[in-house]
Amino acid sequence: MADITVQHLAKVVGTTAEKLVGQLKDAGVKGKKTSSTLSEEDKLKLLAYLRESHGKGKKDISAPKKMTLKRKTSVIELKQKSKGRGAPSSTVSIEVRKKKILGRSTEELATGLSSDELEEAKKAAQAHQQLVEEKGAVREKERARVDKKRFEKEQLELDKKAKLEAVQAAELATKAAESNEKEEPEDSVKTAQQVKKRAAETEAKKAQAVARKPDKKKGGSKPTGRILHVDKKPRRKTKGAKKAHHIRLESDDKHAFEVPTKTITYNVEIPESIIVSDLAQRMNVKAGEVIKTLMGLGTMATINQPLDQDTAVIVVEEMGHKVTLRSDEDIQAELLADVIQQDGEEVPRGPVVTIMGHVDHGKTSLLDYIRESRVAAGESGGITQHIGAYRVKQGDSMVTFIDTPGHAAFSEMRARGAQITDLVILVVAADDGVMPQTIEAVEHTRAAGVPMIVAVNKMDKEGAQPDRVKNELAQLEVTPEDWGGDTQFVNISALTGDGVDELLEGISLQAELLELKAPVDVPAIGVVIESRLDKGRGPIGTILVKKGTLRLGDYIVAGEAHGRVKAMFDEHGKALKEATPAVPVEVLGLSSATESGVEVYAAPSERKAREIAEFRQNRTRQARQAKQQAVKLEQAFSQMEEGDSATLNILIKTDVHGSLEALKGSLINLSTDEVKVSVVAGGVGGINESDVNLASASDALIIGFNTRADASARRMIENRGVSVRYYSIIYDVIDDVRDALSGLLAPEIKEKIVGIATVRDVFKSPKLGAIAGCMVAEGYVKKDLPIRVLRESVVIYEGQLESLRRFKDDVQEVKSGMECGIGVKNYNDVQDGDQIEVFERIEVKRKL
Repeated sequence: MADITVQHLAKVVGTTAEKLVGQLKDAGVKGKKTSSTLSEEDKLKLLAYLRESHGKGKKDISAPKKMTLKRKTSVIELKQKSKGRGAPSSTVSIEVRKKKILGRSTEELATGLSSDELEEAKKAAQAHQQLVEEKGAVREKERARVDKKRFEKEQLELDKKAKLEAVQAAELATKAAESNEKEEPEDSVKTAQQVKKRAAETEAKKAQAVARKPDKKKGGSKPTGRILHVDKKPRRKTKGAKKAHHIRLESDDKHAFEVPTKTITYNVEIPESIIVSDLAQRMNVKAGEVIKTLMGLGTMATINQPLDQDTAVIVVEEMGHKVTLRSDEDIQAELLADVIQQDGEEVPRGPVVTIMGHVDHGKTSLLDYIRESRVAAGESGGITQHIGAYRVKQGDSMVTFIDTPGHAAFSEMRARGAQITDLVILVVAADDGVMPQTIEAVEHTRAAGVPMIVAVNKMDKEGAQPDRVKNELAQLEVTPEDWGGDTQFVNISALTGDGVDELLEGISLQAELLELKAPVDVPAIGVVIESRLDKGRGPIGTILVKKGTLRLGDYIVAGEAHGRVKAMFDEHGKALKEATPAVPVEVLGLSSATESGVEVYAAPSERKAREIAEFRQNRTRQARQAKQQAVKLEQAFSQMEEGDSATLNILIKTDVHGSLEALKGSLINLSTDEVKVSVVAGGVGGINESDVNLASASDALIIGFNTRADASARRMIENRGVSVRYYSIIYDVIDDVRDALSGLLAPEIKEKIVGIATVRDVFKSPKLGAIAGCMVAEGYVKKDLPIRVLRESVVIYEGQLESLRRFKDDVQEVKSGMECGIGVKNYNDVQDGDQIEVFERIEVKRKL
């Protein structure tokens, strides 16, 4: 049978060609268009798909069935002549049968489908058409319901407005009646006319609303507003003219937009600090409106300027909105509510022990002996300059030791170590006793509320006095157990190892008394001990896990940084897949080197981690902007009152974040009223081109603490002439900066009396005025030096020595016991018996 097109088949079946193309695509016949031809196989696939879609089973439709009928039509007899004489002739009967194929309709011949298949296709098309009509009826019903609801709403609003206008009209009529005696008759007439006019307008609006009421019989609503009419009248055609439709526009002269009559009031949430643009967005107004309101209140602000909570409240209330105060802690608590999970079975964990004490009292050497490694030898200058966390096996459990610096500059790091620990070991040198950082460590430990064990170190040295240490600590209310107190004292020697075992036993005993436990099967919570920026691996954070389990691939948020745990390493550099409570690990994958001491949370998703980190970044940025604004004002007032002071600008780059904090605090504390240290920038990592550009623009000194400049930065340093200094010990940084500040100090002026001359007689000179004839009593008199004239030991004049003569010769200097003539510049009231004191001014360099 010949193939037919999709359009022809659609016409035969009684459906659209586009719908048939979609059915063919669903049946597996792809790439067909309305003009494409269909083969016998394509039609069979379409029929099978239609059977299945209407819930009928598949049949064998490999080929259309043909019905063949045979019937006997007639019998013909043929006579055959005899071949010889006398032979009878023969007769042959022939039966004629005709073969006939049952006739098929035109549609069957055109589509190539059988009658059953054609009937199935027609039923499917009818079912689809019925479904379309049902959906259309539902849609029309819904449209009628919406139109009715809108009409009722408009009618209700018009009724309310009519009542309000009626009340207003009654009030106006009452007022007109009361003031009838005072008013002119024309005014009363005008008032009555206004009332009638308003009533007529209200009735007209009601009539328009009734006219717009939908007609339920027609099942539709009459469109309102402007109506387009297409003019279909025949026009005379001109040669070459294009066919066009003429459109007429009818309008009811009413604008589609109506100004809202009711003021919208928002409930505005205000945090502790908010930017002007954010405040405007929450009130759904332009930023210019907020700035205008601030100017009306006497405050000049820009679109990106932060506002404090009190100012924002006044602005919001001034603009007619309601206020809801929110603190940053509440907002952060809501963000962390989905992250922190308290439920979980608690299991025993190892203790976290912090070693604290004064510098060079043997903290790192003690840990060195316990770990059986050489940590102190690797520290710059033999002092610890950042927190180190290590694990040591003691009995059946693992003890985590945290080594803190003892220098005065690392106060924040010691406080941080006390806050994250379970037990503190206070190391005190037996030959040195209690020192300032020892007292500070005791205060940090007491503030954190953790138990303490005192390790009296250096017992192997001559002159060790453990009783002196006990007496000095007892004055700080740290009383030994053998004196009736609750603090354990252990005499040790980190060099020989004496008493170290007793110290470890004391740690184990104290840990058992504390009964340390933590949940494991919950998202991890920890604290950043230290962070740094590695050139090859990026930001690295040393994290101590406090609760839960930190695993590879977890999303974490630490302060203002977030990321995914890409790799974890222990203190020996061994890769780990998970970290349980009280385990310190180095984590790779943070977005930046975060501050030390911030808490770390394992977030359920990257979106949640980023949301918390961005909130903290915005809060820090707003606080920094507010601080900068306040500093600008303070600087302006201080400059007006005191004048400019000498300032040393410094840019600091360190290897770890803890050292950056310590350096900033130590250098800023060197500032005085005359000279100040300004840290223009600080960061973790090497010195790069942007650092050199900033230092060059701000005329700053670059300090690299355990960091170096890269090749491009070194070339720029040479070209720009920027001063860069490298250090590895914090003492050297502080001493050099102190010397630099001393150079900025104004020198101290000291006066030194070099001679005293007594006036014997006074002579008059036409050129120089009064000349004092003197005898040098002490020291010497030198020309051009400043002098003072004393009368009866009282200074009556201070000036300059102008002329010095001996006899008639000008001389530069006259020594003790010799006579001379002295001319005082601009002073002629010298008398007999006066003393002339000669002195010189000496500049003495000052030091901080």
